[in-house]
Amino acid sequence: MKNEQPSIKELVERLVAFVSFTGNYMGNTQVFAELFTKLGSWAGPKGLMTPETVYLSSYQDDPNVTPPDELKLEVCMSVPEDAEVEGEVQKKVLPGGEYAVMNAELTGAEEFGPAWEAVVKWAAENNYDIDMSRPSYELYLNDPEKHPEKHHILEICLSVKARS
Repeated sequence: MKNEQPSIKELVERLVAFVSFTGNYMGNTQVFAELFTKLGSWAGPKGLMTPETVYLSSYQDDPNVTPPDELKLEVCMSVPEDAEVEGEVQKKVLPGGEYAVMNAELTGAEEFGPAWEAVVKWAAENNYDIDMSRPSYELYLNDPEKHPEKHHILEICLSVKARS
């Protein structure tokens, strides 16, 4: 696992198409694979998967507070305004705002939890609280299947607010 030092960034809102899942997704790569397959199966024939497309997972809950079987996950991709959704695919605007952002290169699913813990710890040490009024994200910067060592390169974006 290679993590860069987190920093505070102002993220812009983003229009996305998404598929959702409720339940224990922690460390369950099959859940993510199935959701990305559903989203890709919808987007591919519509020509929506371009080099400019941003892929991310949006987390609605704090796994330290919400019971595992009630956790909400949305696997998302950026889409143009005129994209029409259907079936399980929905569309919405993800809010922007203040985020603690850390670039990470992870060798496998087992490193996602420790990477998130590093961002949460950094935020607390730098006088930021988690802002549960907005989701936190994983912004994917590569396709791990195309990486020579199958690494995941991403930005972990923790929704924060400065302590008063």
